Amino acid sequence: MSTSPPLTPDRRYIVVRGRLWRATNPHLSAEERATWVARLTEARRAVQGAMRGGDAEALRTARRAVDAAKHGLGERGPGWWTDGGQDYNRYLVKNMPYAAWFDSL
Repeated sequence: MSTSPPLTPDRRYIVVRGRLWRATNPHLSAEERATWVARLTEARRAVQGAMRGGDAEALRTARRAVDAAKHGLGERGPGWWTDGGQDYNRYLVKNMPYAAWFDSL
């Protein structure tokens, strides 16, 4: 049994609890992806630490680092695809062109 969320056929989104979330840019090199994932992991740890410590400024800084890493991975910001297709990030899959595909899983 796979624990990974389903990836749309065009590899643009994963589906989590019926909602589309932008997938990591598949055109990143393995090295680029690993660098951004490491930064994201470090930033998420910093968020946890700031929350535990009650440090509001550290929390803002850590959340900015998470956002930067998500942009680097292509999960936020402009869509990484080049065909001009609409971005359906955070939309319900049942209301989008992926509905039939998702129902067939």
